[in-house]
Amino acid sequence: MDRMFRVLAFWTGIFTVMFYVGEMPKTSLLFLVQTAFFLTVSYLKLSERMYMYLFGAYCTVFFIGFTWYSEFILVPGFGH
Repeated sequence: MDRMFRVLAFWTGIFTVMFYVGEMPKTSLLFLVQTAFFLTVSYLKLSERMYMYLFGAYCTVFFIGFTWYSEFILVPGFGH
């Protein structure tokens, strides 16, 4: 399971670079923090159950944050 967190760190790192190149510094910083989190957790040598709990907690926080953002921050419109 620790290898899967390294895979997640790899992909969030790829997204970090792509957002940075695309001139989206705030999103790039968000993905850099996620990359650091996944990489740090992957080297903790936790049990399989603990990795699953951490991933479940990560998904819960992400979905709550995304729902809050899309409901209260994202304003629909036709260009600016």
